Amino acid sequence: MFVQTENTPNPNSLKFIPGKKVSNFSSYEISSKLNINNEAIRNILSINGVKSIFLSKDFLSVNKDENIVWEDLKHIIISFINDHYSKGNSILYDKNEKLEDFDLNDIEKKIVNILETKIRPAVARDGGDIKFKEFDKGIVKVVLQGSCSGCPSSTLTLKKGVENLLCHYIPDVKEVLAIQD
Repeated sequence: MFVQTENTPNPNSLKFIPGKKVSNFSSYEISSKLNINNEAIRNILSINGVKSIFLSKDFLSVNKDENIVWEDLKHIIISFINDHYSKGNSILYDKNEKLEDFDLNDIEKKIVNILETKIRPAVARDGGDIKFKEFDKGIVKVVLQGSCSGCPSSTLTLKKGVENLLCHYIPDVKEVLAIQD
């Protein structure tokens, strides 16, 4: 199996594409190996310098400490991924996602639709994700995950890209802020 890697705008995040299904849900970020039964994920998180793993349906992004170089990590991570699939596993991480039950008003539904159709695919190409959290008094709050979390260019992307797009399509939107989940 050949695991491809792609650089992301965040120099401390690298996208790994195994060419097989990675997860059975939209996205999930893991920063602690405690309570993780998945051997591959636990092993990757145990590597010195690895801070977190972001899982999507067909890729994972690994975030590292800035004082560690990718050449010291990349081949070990690929080895753990290959080992997992070579044992006959068809998916890297299987988790029953808890769906959030909340009602959205019309403006929030429009915001979520734009995030899902116009913004999320672009963010995913860079190894990250964006999730809607709330809309109040003209302010949209989102959570940035994966490569987008801590990326030097995420503030620019958020303000120039996401905020401009949402303000263009939805006049009620005045500002977009990234919050911690």
